Amino acid sequence: MIVSDTGLPGVKVIEPACFQDERGFFMESYNRDQLLGHGIANLFIQDNHSLSVLPGTLRGLHYQLDPSAQTKLVRVVAGSIFDVAVDIRRGSPTFGRWEGFALSASNKKQLLVPRGFAHGFVTLEANTEVCYKVDAGYSQSDDRGIAWNDPEIGIAWPLDPTVLSAKDAKHPLLRDAENHFTYSR
Repeated sequence: MIVSDTGLPGVKVIEPACFQDERGFFMESYNRDQLLGHGIANLFIQDNHSLSVLPGTLRGLHYQLDPSAQTKLVRVVAGSIFDVAVDIRRGSPTFGRWEGFALSASNKKQLLVPRGFAHGFVTLEANTEVCYKVDAGYSQSDDRGIAWNDPEIGIAWPLDPTVLSAKDAKHPLLRDAENHFTYSR
């Protein structure tokens, strides 16, 4: 696996080794020992899988408060997405900054989004399927979000989101969101 740092501390792009031949391909999408060797010590406890039928479907920007905060390892198994992480750790030198990444079934890249970051994506193709591992289960009482179109964050989505849930449509701006994450070195 190739593990690359990004401009947001803790957010990493992971590229599994992929072996292709006339039958297709084989890859290890998750290898705990290899990730441990790169300093990624999360023990994931749950796999999630979503299907978005239409391009322009937005999911996010989501996070959970402690004690249910989650680290996510995101990958696409069909279609493609523009995947975004936003630093929401108060006091961080990159607070409020975002980075976006093209993840697709064809490039097989994965994104590690640690606790203290909001996460969301927009689908770029019809029938896009996203799978992600989390290190804590879903907690409705700790579930939070930030507006996908917060002008202070200024995410440059590659296409305008056209399909989103009622919940995602009414998330607050980052400055108004309930958030207790703080930056520590």
